[in-house]
Amino acid sequence: MEGEKKKNQIKIELKDDVGQGIYSNLAIITHSSSEFVIDFIRVMPGVPKAEVKSRVILTPEHAKRLQNALNDNINKYESNHGPIKKIEGKGGPGMPMNFGGPTAEA
Repeated sequence: MEGEKKKNQIKIELKDDVGQGIYSNLAIITHSSSEFVIDFIRVMPGVPKAEVKSRVILTPEHAKRLQNALNDNINKYESNHGPIKKIEGKGGPGMPMNFGGPTAEA
C-alpha cells in the first residue's frame, strides 16, 4: 500500500518567477460547453485600459473543484478573520474604481 501511494503522487514544481505571483483585482469568467476561462486583470485607477495578466482554462469538473476549494478556504479565512465585506456598486457587485482613496472634486 505504501508503494502504491508513492506511485500515485505527483511532484509539483513551483518556479521562482511563477511563485512571485501576479496581482489581480478583477477576474472575468466565461465558459463554453467544454471549458471555463478565467482572465485575471489588473485595473489601475485613472488608467482607462486594463491588461489581462493571466488566463486559466479549466474543464467544467476542475472549475467545480476550484469552486469547492475556494468556498472551503473562504470559510476557513472568515472563521479566523471575520466576514469578508461585500462591495456592491450600482447594478450589483462591482469594482470600486476609486480603490478606497479620495474622490476627485471640482
